[in-house]
Amino acid sequence: MQEQVFNQCHIINGLLISNQENEARQELIKLLDYHSNNDLAYNPLVNHLIRETGLFPYLEPETSNWEERFIYNAFKVDVGEEKPLTLHREQSFLLKRLLEGKNIAVSAPTSFGKSFVIDAYIKIKKPNNVLIIVPTLALTDETRRRLYKKFAHEYKIITTSDVELSDKNIFIFPQERAMNYINIIESFDIMIVDEFYKASSKFDKERSPSLIRAMIKLGAKSNQKYYLAPNITSLDSNPFTEDMEFIRLDFNTVYLEKHELYNQINNNEEKSGKLLEILSNNKGKSLIYAGTYSNIDSLTNLFLDTYEPVENELLEMFSDWLSKNYDVNWSLTKLISREIGVHNGRLHRSLSQIQVKLFEEENGIRNLISTSSIIEGVNTSAENVIIWRNRKGIAKLDDFTYKNIIGRGGRMFKHFIGKIYILEQPPEEGQTQLDIPFPDEILGDLDEPKYEGLLTKEQVAKLKLYNEEMSELIGVQVYEELKSESVFQSSNSDLIKTIAIDLTKNPDEWNGLYYLNEFKPENWDRLLYKIIKLQPGNWDTGHKTFVEFIKIIAYNWRKSIPELLKELEDYDVGIDDFFKLERNITYKFSALLQDLNSLQKRILKSKSYDITRFMTLCSQAFLPKVVFQLEEYGLPRMISKKLHESEVMNFFDSELTIHSAIAQLNEIGKETTIERTKNLDNFDKYILDYFFDGIKIKNT
Repeated sequence: MQEQVFNQCHIINGLLISNQENEARQELIKLLDYHSNNDLAYNPLVNHLIRETGLFPYLEPETSNWEERFIYNAFKVDVGEEKPLTLHREQSFLLKRLLEGKNIAVSAPTSFGKSFVIDAYIKIKKPNNVLIIVPTLALTDETRRRLYKKFAHEYKIITTSDVELSDKNIFIFPQERAMNYINIIESFDIMIVDEFYKASSKFDKERSPSLIRAMIKLGAKSNQKYYLAPNITSLDSNPFTEDMEFIRLDFNTVYLEKHELYNQINNNEEKSGKLLEILSNNKGKSLIYAGTYSNIDSLTNLFLDTYEPVENELLEMFSDWLSKNYDVNWSLTKLISREIGVHNGRLHRSLSQIQVKLFEEENGIRNLISTSSIIEGVNTSAENVIIWRNRKGIAKLDDFTYKNIIGRGGRMFKHFIGKIYILEQPPEEGQTQLDIPFPDEILGDLDEPKYEGLLTKEQVAKLKLYNEEMSELIGVQVYEELKSESVFQSSNSDLIKTIAIDLTKNPDEWNGLYYLNEFKPENWDRLLYKIIKLQPGNWDTGHKTFVEFIKIIAYNWRKSIPELLKELEDYDVGIDDFFKLERNITYKFSALLQDLNSLQKRILKSKSYDITRFMTLCSQAFLPKVVFQLEEYGLPRMISKKLHESEVMNFFDSELTIHSAIAQLNEIGKETTIERTKNLDNFDKYILDYFFDGIKIKNT
């Protein structure tokens, strides 16, 4: 055994001598895996090679020479945890550049450990206002949980709008929500944009304009900028990153062992057989990339036909809980009892978070089927990653996204080797240059002279024309006011113009708009149709179904989800559509309402309408505001309802905010909350345990 270790060390040393450090690091990680599997201590030579390849956290001080022990301690930093952690060489390099005040755009692999650098920066530099922009709400909560435990004793961690600020604040938002603070914060010490590749329309056509808008406007208020992305080869010349140093780090901390099996597969039946064989032969956790919702359905049918429910007390409780609170016939309810979960962007936040938590648990979910939401929403990883489909939606997977998915294989200190099983031909390996062209959609939200340097001649002409048209429609002064206040939620200037034209040309058709504020859904039809026609084709269903859905979901707090689904049967809306349409109401529809309200208050002045109340109700899915916000924190609405009915918390209290609710719950404590809340089942208690863990403040 020792001879085998020595021979491998000899190979690694040879690679280092010939300046092939990456290859040496890969071979070393395989050697560390061999040590782990055979329960071997590292000898001084292995520790020396760990130091040479920069993987300092893997050093074993007990078996090291003094030089390695010195490095192990020299690279320790306080990242807000109980004990300082040792950074690897490239993490330390990045942290040093940030502490020097540099603006940095960095590309590093998924397994790099970028979050430790942020945490160490906050702990060492102690900035007053930190803005972190993340791509999804799921990642918002994951980041909040991490930072809350470390920094909530000295910072206010803010993830929602309309929060009273403290002296020191950490803001964690998707880009759309971040814009709500544009006129509230004087300046940010640092703006961090996670997954900044999404500023390119190539990677996120729908939301890239809103991210660029945030990068421009909030970046102007930031003293320092730090942008993060995986797998970017180069950055094109663009106005959004021109003052930033681009650093590309090809530094993996795990080894990806690829099994290209697609050549052995001739049809879907063989592919299904191969998948079942992989799952049968690998007892570790597996992440299955399905690519599309229809492929998730195909895999669901395969697994339900193949596997029987297993004896697993925790998952049986979860399956029963889903039956009771969502839908007894839902496929997820049946999959969970087979130790299989589903992760996609439509589910209620708390459901996604609970499943990721169960996937991390040893006796929890064993296999997780996912769309690309798993690479955008959470930082989970698995021993095995299976590429079932080489598509992302209808498009073929590009090399960038493919690398991002397989980068979920392996984890530092847990799985040195991530096994990647490829069941469809992968994309050709290539270079990923990130191009960030200026989007025409946000032109109308810019001041012409201020941003002229960012635009092409054609865009300057287009902006000039747009400004003239809008000034003519609503008046120069009103238009300037709206722009300076950054009130528009939409990043689509053409939509803003469409609304302004309709309000100006057809004012009488908007009569009675204020009726939406009255809780009489039977009177909403005409105006709801009028509003959604401003943005046709944006609602993932027919206009009639969407209008009826809004009217039924208005009873979201008063009725259970099974009761609402019963009413929705007439419109052929099942549980999966429920998630999709509710999400459309809380985001797309409420954003449209806010833009409509901002414009109509100035254009239809004589009518004195204000639909803020209705707009607010839509933005929180007709739930009490703090209930909706707590769901983002991992507490499902049905448990909040039990807290309310048991008088543990009054969610109708107009003074209640998310922060005062968290403070109250921390004061009451987990045990007393569980004791005082009626009708909690065992899985409710499991969720409350997880929720309280996410609001725990570190003792100072």
